[in-house]
Amino acid sequence: MNNILDKFSIKELEQKYPFVINYFEDNRLDFKGYENKTFKEYLNHFTEEEIEEWAIDKGKLIEDLSEYIVQMVEFLGIKEDKGIESLTILAGTDKDGNKEGFKKIEINKSEIISIIGPTGSGKSRLLADIEWAAQGDTPTGRSILINGEVPDVKWRFSSNNRLVAQLSQNMNFVMDLTVHEFLELHAQSRMVENEEEVIQEIIKAANNLAGEKFDLNTAITSLSGGQSRALMIADTAILSSSPIVLIDEIENAGIDRKKALELLISSDKIVLMATHDPTLALIADKRIVIKNGGIDKVIETSQEEKQVLVELEKMDNIIQNMRNSLRNGEIIKRGYKNA
Repeated sequence: MNNILDKFSIKELEQKYPFVINYFEDNRLDFKGYENKTFKEYLNHFTEEEIEEWAIDKGKLIEDLSEYIVQMVEFLGIKEDKGIESLTILAGTDKDGNKEGFKKIEINKSEIISIIGPTGSGKSRLLADIEWAAQGDTPTGRSILINGEVPDVKWRFSSNNRLVAQLSQNMNFVMDLTVHEFLELHAQSRMVENEEEVIQEIIKAANNLAGEKFDLNTAITSLSGGQSRALMIADTAILSSSPIVLIDEIENAGIDRKKALELLISSDKIVLMATHDPTLALIADKRIVIKNGGIDKVIETSQEEKQVLVELEKMDNIIQNMRNSLRNGEIIKRGYKNA
């Protein structure tokens, strides 16, 4: 329960557990101006003089609030939605009906999984199985478990509870909106209260990923491919309720790939990434190798491969800097090492 007090703001606590208002009133706690802070952050604003004068015991207040929430949840019979902590893939068969080369694959939130295989090997079929939470009823015969259990029907048939957010290789906006108007519509559809704060957070994150910066007044139809991809990755990380994100060939996105992945996993997403890029493949915690419509191997990235990754990232930095130099009209000379 202490994790909730670390994660949720006071406003969010009151929305999730309206009964906490009684606890706050009984303890004469005034949150005016601190609604967007966590309970612990609020307690930390008191000075030593105030703590002594009012006999504030911060540890006891935190412990008592945690216990109060636990007791009230139990008394009211509230069923907590734990969210998705893990995704499990149970083996099916390849195109020839042969058993796949594993029993089960367990993927935890904040993990990155790369999916490797030639065109037509079955990467899209795997992603479709995950998106629809297959239960042995697709051509592969695979089954998907959520938190180790058969998933709730909402993940299969509800349009409001999409399991997977897909970021495709090619993105083209067709709406005649500015970036601000687009983000505002999405925030309103998610019933976000602090819309402007969230919009500013998204545009800041998007510009941290994009090669060429843009602002909220930019028409979304005039965004470049890289800018569109950066905007959608930031929007998915910050606003999307989908716990699993699929990225198709991020290496061709025209964005900072490593920062994009860091942003997504910092939002507690499970990231599945189809890629042909060795750097991205080795950044992943595991890689799934697809052959002939089936999962042939599941390989955990080894320490030796992580050492190879360091060398690949050095080469990648040289290439990225060279790309920027060329864009700026500079002349590239032999022995270029502007890393």
